Amino acid sequence: MAVSLTACGGGSGDVTLHLVAADYDVAGGQSSKTYWDELTAKFESTHPGVKVEVQIESWNDVDRKVAEMVKDGNAPDIAQIGAYADYAADGKLYSADQLLSVPVQSNFLVPLTDAGEYKGTQYGLPFAASTRLLFYNKELFAEAGIKGTPKTWDELAEDAAAIKANTNAKFPFALPLGPEEAQAETMMWLLSGGTGYTDAVDKYAIDSATNISTFEWLRDELVKPGLTGPVAPGELNRKDAFAAFTRGEVGMLNGHPSLMQAAEKQGIDVGKVALPGRDGEAKASMGVADWIMGFKENGHRKEIGQFLDFVFSDENVLAFAGQNDLLPPTVTASEAMEKDPEHKDLREFLQELPNSMLPPVGKTSWAAVSDNIKKKIGSAAAPNGNPTSTLGVIDREAAEAEAAE
Repeated sequence: MAVSLTACGGGSGDVTLHLVAADYDVAGGQSSKTYWDELTAKFESTHPGVKVEVQIESWNDVDRKVAEMVKDGNAPDIAQIGAYADYAADGKLYSADQLLSVPVQSNFLVPLTDAGEYKGTQYGLPFAASTRLLFYNKELFAEAGIKGTPKTWDELAEDAAAIKANTNAKFPFALPLGPEEAQAETMMWLLSGGTGYTDAVDKYAIDSATNISTFEWLRDELVKPGLTGPVAPGELNRKDAFAAFTRGEVGMLNGHPSLMQAAEKQGIDVGKVALPGRDGEAKASMGVADWIMGFKENGHRKEIGQFLDFVFSDENVLAFAGQNDLLPPTVTASEAMEKDPEHKDLREFLQELPNSMLPPVGKTSWAAVSDNIKKKIGSAAAPNGNPTSTLGVIDREAAEAEAAE
């Protein structure tokens, strides 16, 4: 779907920017189109001679279509998609400091700026963000006689056992390590265990002793006692776990803002807290970001920069985030959203984001490593699983992919 918008002004110096953007409207509506229509019309009204053509694609297609355009020598000027590192590695992108004014570039939240860097230079501009919290069903907690919320892994296991013993919940704790989104669920647990996918010098360390211990705990304390429900974690996809939560069949699981909205629409009384750590507060929560970037191919650096400065104004950032139950990627917009009573349900997520950690999206190897985790990690948490062996295989293959970057 392409939307062509008419600029205010003309002349021989006219520039037309081609923007490819993802469709965030999960209900199949026109909210993404409307957002970009309104934003580009406002931009064009104050930038005579610059037109913006917007092409909106579904999340199922947008990354592939941009990759095909770049391969064919027909790169868009701007792409709002899921990954940037391959294009940065190939020298296809303008860096952030080539595009943005200093106030705009310095306004991004630090974890998102860090995640947008390839080899120390920022190319990925965080367009929208999210983080993860532990969700729980308050009605099931009350039925199970649970008074507070879990602060440690042991308390989480005790609460799951109480839910299993005293309610009809199918999944006392839903642990989706199926191939849909296992890399995200895994990272949440690695962070709460004290580490992550990489070490202090940003090398893969997936089979660290701490990570192996994390999966041994999941296997022995949640899966073997039957606290993760009738579907093996390695066969449970996030989509199915979320759907079960909205039906009232799940005591606890890790979730994001859109699950909160979906569950409340179905009458679920949702509680949410930071995922507990092994012995207390977790090292960090997991952050997630989608990216926008400027391609060099057509040479429109100045106009791309002007447009992106406009995109990242508080007004536009807040409009998009609020419309899609996402978090703003900038400091000032985050502060404004946290103060807004309309968005009080997002405050816990907003509070976690500044200290969150994102997957190693700045590595060109991450796509292959992530896919490998999706395929293999579920077996590590099986009752007869071997975390040492499974994480060791994943780590060796990650090191090979990293060496080929």
